[in-house]
Order: sequence, then C-alpha cells, then structure tokens
Amino acid sequence: MKKPAQTKIIVGLSGGVDSAVTALLLSEQGYDVTGIYMQNWMVEKEDPFCSAEQDMLDAKNVCDHLQIPFQIVNFSKEYWDNVFQYCLDEFVAGRTPNPDIWCNQFIKFDAFLKHALSLGADYLATGHYAQIKKSGEQFQLIKAHDKNKDQTYFLYTLNQEKLSHAMFPLGELTKPEVRKIAAKAGLLNAKKKDSTGICFIGERKFKTFLQDFILAKPGVMKTPKGKIIGKHDGLMFYTLGQRKGLQIGGVKNTDESPWFVVDKDIPNNILIVAQGHDHPLLFSSELMCEQLHWISGHAPNAFRSPCGSVGAMAREASLKCTAKIRYRQTDQACVIQLLDNNTARIIFDEPQRAVTPGQAIVFYKGEVCLGGAVIQAH
Repeated sequence: MKKPAQTKIIVGLSGGVDSAVTALLLSEQGYDVTGIYMQNWMVEKEDPFCSAEQDMLDAKNVCDHLQIPFQIVNFSKEYWDNVFQYCLDEFVAGRTPNPDIWCNQFIKFDAFLKHALSLGADYLATGHYAQIKKSGEQFQLIKAHDKNKDQTYFLYTLNQEKLSHAMFPLGELTKPEVRKIAAKAGLLNAKKKDSTGICFIGERKFKTFLQDFILAKPGVMKTPKGKIIGKHDGLMFYTLGQRKGLQIGGVKNTDESPWFVVDKDIPNNILIVAQGHDHPLLFSSELMCEQLHWISGHAPNAFRSPCGSVGAMAREASLKCTAKIRYRQTDQACVIQLLDNNTARIIFDEPQRAVTPGQAIVFYKGEVCLGGAVIQAH
C-alpha cells in the first residue's frame, strides 16, 4: 500500500472555503497534493455578474499559502456541450434541469477526473460533503455527517470506477468545523460566503440570461378550470410551485390568496396557476422517472431475475426505500416499481409538493445513496 507521500492527489479548487480545507487536510496528512482550478465558462472580462476571476485568485492564494502546486484547466467547451446545451434543451421542452448534477457527471468526475489521472494522480478530491465507504468489493456513496450540507443528492450519477478514484475529506465534518479549521490555518477565504448559483448566471436575473440563448414563446395563464387570468413570458421561465414573478393581481371573483404554478400544458403552451400554497394540484402521490442510474452498477437485488437481468418477474418486484426530489429535502418513504432498465414508477407514502419534471429524484437505503433518476412526469 502506498504511503501518503507516494499518493498523488489532485484537489479541485473552486476558490471557496470547502475545497481550500480539503487541500489543507490532505496536505497535513502528508499526501502529494496539487490544486487545480477549473474554468467551465468563458467569462467576459467586464462581466460584473460572474466571480470566476476572483475565485481563481482565491484558489491560487490557497495553494500559495499551503505551498502546493497550482494549475488552471479549461473545460468550457465540455461544459457547453455536455451541461449547458442539455439545460437549454430541457428549458425549451418546458422542464427544469439541475446543472449541478450534470456538471458532476460530465465535468468534475469525467473530464476533470480523466485529466487528473492523466497527470499521474491516484485520486481526485473535492470539497463535497459526502462520504465513500467500501463494502466488500463495492464502493458506497454515504451521506455526510453534516445532514444540512449533505451533497450526495448532486453525486448520484457517480459509478464504481469514479468512486474508486474520488475522495471527500469533508464528509465527517460540519460546515462550522470547516470554517474553524480554515480560520485557524490562516486561509484568507475562511469567511468567504458559499456560492449560491451557477457562475455564468451569477447575480443577474435568470430570465434575462436565458433570453440571450432561447427564443421565448409567450402564452396565456389559465386556472385549472380554463379561465384565462394573465399572460406568461414563456414556460421555460417558470417552475412548479413558483409564486414570485407571476404578476397576477386583481382577478375578479377571487380572494387575495397568492397564486402558484401548479402545472404546464406544454403542447398548448399554457401555464396553469391556482390559489393557495397547499392547492391539491401541487401534490402528487407518485411520479414517473427515467435515465435510472445505480451507483453499484446494477439495480438492487429486489429487481433482479435469477438470470441477473431485469425480466418480467423482476418488473413485478418493488423496493422500499426513501427518496429526495430536491436538495435538502427530508427523506421521503417510497416504493420503487421498476418498469424496465431505464424507467420506474415511484409511489410515496405521503403526497409530495411540486414534483418537477427535469429535476432529479435520488434514492437512499438508510445512509447509503443507491442512485437516482430524472423526473419525467407526476
């Protein structure tokens, strides 16, 4: 077994405190550490909405402070082709994608991981709050100790090969502990605020950004009973459960209760809205999902026929587990009914609010992340 000094680790530095402490901890443990900052978006020099330039400088400062090598690698083309274009296509189709998940799948743990391995690295380490454990010959993705920061939801697309080369040193720490470690070590970004959005959108309005890339198709807003009460700017600008930005007011024969997006009639370009945070149309007892991915490399044994494939008998089987349909949601008890290798029906013990096509549903068995899928319909 290699000694720490003989183990080369590439740390993906974002400029934030989490990846900085990741590099710090690994350096203190004696590993051969190199920090690399990824450029995933071509930034205009005068762009006031993107912090990429400052983030890069912060990442370099961390490496200088820790006296480890620093590099920059550009994956903007890969990001455009595999993440951004996918998101645009999803928005055009009226769905709501999650770019962070696809960035992990196609950029951080594909293009970047391959780059790290090409440099002779044994592992790629990131500042994600998650854990990796080996059970027999299987690598498992485990929830982080800090449940408020657990990021396994965004990592469900990883597989055995990728987990075998990944490290998440913050998995057993809480965010306050991470900041305390950074401050004690004198890292300048110890108090830096967490990023809350996608770099290329930054603080600008989401609608304004999308309009630069997609031709919006305005239409009408209707109540579930078909009454026209307003106009929308394009279905891509709205998500289920949304309240803000509808600009509905003074509708005759209605009370003052707020309006919410409860559905999208995509073929007819109609936005369906209704009053009340708990309107029945906002709740679903089941959903359909596609693009199933299992971290173990195959569906859980409950679905597998004697020959090892998903056969007719296996499709009748079901798996009780928990799931999240959004980040930081409390685990929800459910049953997975496998329809084929790519699609499944999920039936929840309790109705779920604002099930959103295009978003991810991620499955868990206790602390273990089993995998996930993309929500297709509710």
